[in-house]
Amino acid sequence: MRLVVSFLLILLFALPGTARAEMLEGEALWNALRQGGHVVLFRHAIAPGGGDPANFRLGDCSTQRNLSEEGRQQARAIGDAFRQREVPIARVLASRWCRSTETAELAFGTVEPFPAIDSFFQDRARGPGQTEAARVRIQTFEGPGNMMMVTHQVNITALTDIFPASGEGVVLRPLPNNPKGFAIVGRLRAWN
Repeated sequence: MRLVVSFLLILLFALPGTARAEMLEGEALWNALRQGGHVVLFRHAIAPGGGDPANFRLGDCSTQRNLSEEGRQQARAIGDAFRQREVPIARVLASRWCRSTETAELAFGTVEPFPAIDSFFQDRARGPGQTEAARVRIQTFEGPGNMMMVTHQVNITALTDIFPASGEGVVLRPLPNNPKGFAIVGRLRAWN
């Protein structure tokens, strides 16, 4: 019986298309990104505090928690790391929250708003629907290049069970025929 279980576990993790992937780091992770076909979920750069102010209004940055100067420097450093390593970027999607949009603009330039990665920190009922829409978008990305998604901790944790630091990225490999939709390839702190 033990032999059968061991064989099944080996077979499960060896099959192509499973959600299991070797976690890459350092230059191995950058090399994978240079090949394209990945999605990077970035938590917005440093924006002191938590959640959103009571008077929060979408589209009015003066009512939101925004990037600090350190956060702006962190966002620029993320973009510099990608440019220096010549990582191809196909698309940049961002939450419509100002701290995510500003992170994406400072790091990568042109940004497309993508409501499925808006924060649902203060409205958890929206979480499952948004998470599923984001998962489908990740699962269907084919490249060329890589897709950046600049979002919030709550969104990244709902998708991956990872609690990222500000400005940290979680690199995913889309798996079109897999129920989960992707494999986690590694964690990226591009500003280090």
